[in-house]
Amino acid sequence: MSNKQRCDWSLNEILNDYHDNEWGKVNHNDDYIFEILFLENMQAGLNWLTILLKRKEFKKAFDNLDYKIIAKYDQSKFDELITNSGIIRNKLKIKSASSNAIAFINVQKEYGSFDKYIWSFTNNKQIVNNWKLISDLPSQTELSVIISKDLKSKGFKFVGPVIVYSFLQAIGIIDDHLDKCFCKN
Repeated sequence: MSNKQRCDWSLNEILNDYHDNEWGKVNHNDDYIFEILFLENMQAGLNWLTILLKRKEFKKAFDNLDYKIIAKYDQSKFDELITNSGIIRNKLKIKSASSNAIAFINVQKEYGSFDKYIWSFTNNKQIVNNWKLISDLPSQTELSVIISKDLKSKGFKFVGPVIVYSFLQAIGIIDDHLDKCFCKN
């Protein structure tokens, strides 16, 4: 696949794998959606490659990113996580994992699934943008601002409009593959 054109941010083997197999691909699985939301939260202020390099460690440290387990974390689990050098040891981000898991479960109870909730913002339709240059991509949109506000009202943390936009791209609600990219819909 090295001869295929990709989006400009896909610069190495790890990013290529993520780009080719996950980013912009529609995924309706709540377990996966929570994993991506968790990773996006951890990414705030950092680069995505750093998060992908730590993905296995995050899964190991956070009970395979099972939101049902994470929602029940107590102080002793927090103390364990904050000393784990394999993950991002930001206290607020670690604490937000549990509160976000609780909020995620509450959304599932209200809407039947988190997937139904998040896709309702686009009437269950994927947004496919047509970008020529990576510099054309926005960092946030009116949609990500609306969803960010709604998520915050439901108790989610680290869900500003920029993180939400990235999350929407990651789970395929928004397809921002460049026009030249072989993954373009």
